Amino acid sequence: MKIALVSPYDWHTPGGVNSHLNQLTKQFTARGHEVRVMAPASRPVDDPLVHVFGRPISVPASGSTARISLNPRLGRSVGQFLGEQRFDIVHVHEPLMPVLPIQVLRHSKSANDRVINVGTFHARKDGGNRLYGYGRRLLKRWFHELDGKIAVSPPAAQYVGEYFPGFYNVIPNGLDIDRFSPANHDPIPEFDDGRINILYVGRAEKRKGLAYLIRAFGVVNARDPNTRLIIVGPESRTRRRYETSVRRTGQRDVHFAIGPSDEELPRYHRTADILCAPALGHESQGYVILEAMAACVPVVASNIEGYASVVTHGDDGLLVRPKDTLGLADALTRLVRDEPQRQALAAAGLKRVENYSWPRVTQQVLSYYERLLDQHHTWEQAHARAQLSRLMRA
Repeated sequence: MKIALVSPYDWHTPGGVNSHLNQLTKQFTARGHEVRVMAPASRPVDDPLVHVFGRPISVPASGSTARISLNPRLGRSVGQFLGEQRFDIVHVHEPLMPVLPIQVLRHSKSANDRVINVGTFHARKDGGNRLYGYGRRLLKRWFHELDGKIAVSPPAAQYVGEYFPGFYNVIPNGLDIDRFSPANHDPIPEFDDGRINILYVGRAEKRKGLAYLIRAFGVVNARDPNTRLIIVGPESRTRRRYETSVRRTGQRDVHFAIGPSDEELPRYHRTADILCAPALGHESQGYVILEAMAACVPVVASNIEGYASVVTHGDDGLLVRPKDTLGLADALTRLVRDEPQRQALAAAGLKRVENYSWPRVTQQVLSYYERLLDQHHTWEQAHARAQLSRLMRA
């Protein structure tokens, strides 16, 4: 198959969608398929498989920022590229985001009337989506250009389905399980000293709930001084405010680590005894939780729909009401004091995460492509027979 994978986001900005496309490209190519990626980029891309359309700008989105291209003149170059390539499958991720995905849907059928358009919806935002709400009438036109629809989780399917009803095939984001295997990494010596390490991985945005974790850790550390909180994530103004607040209040055993690189992140998991994901909402699947499960680290997470679709409370993790500082402190204390339970949750999580391995997810996507192509071929045959029958009767 010849496959186009389309991202609305700056190819140079790390994020779940671009990581997903990068892995799909590798998996598809390894299986003999021809793949091209279409995405905006803030600077040139040194990859012959990636074709750049537009320069991105930062736009507020779901409590964060999204770097997307808003250039309305992309249509001509998009149409020309699609006409030259003549893909079998055009797979658009976040297909109703401006501007590149909509331009792709606008031109794909005119460039090749036999192409199959597939859309994957990744996002979930508590409280609704203004773009979908206000633009639903206009966006329906492009939504109807999709021959197949994927959502990365049941909450993501429910979310988009409120605005655009239909059948959504649930296929999760995949994970490189071996990358996080503790057998492949050494712990970080600085933190490998017998203390119980609680790990937070992510941006220091309000929606991620880091403020509640820092307060909860103060309680945990007072109960059990042999504990440490390691906060790992990119540099930002909000993150610096948290660091300043921790220093000002004199809170002990809270360590901030910048980054880390892709190579370093699994070492932080290898060093951790517990991972905490205290997000307040807007999570469609909980990738950070899956990474911890692959690293055989037990998880304490907020009981929000995106995380609850991955974690079963008491089986492969613990779930706590969002914004419940004392509840979060109690759940963390419970695991700090109970090593056998930590081991049991970690083992169950490792078994659960096997469902998200990239080979398994890739085969699910390819099987969906094949079903859609077969359905389209069957429809074409039926349409041709009907036309022939009308001609014969005439």
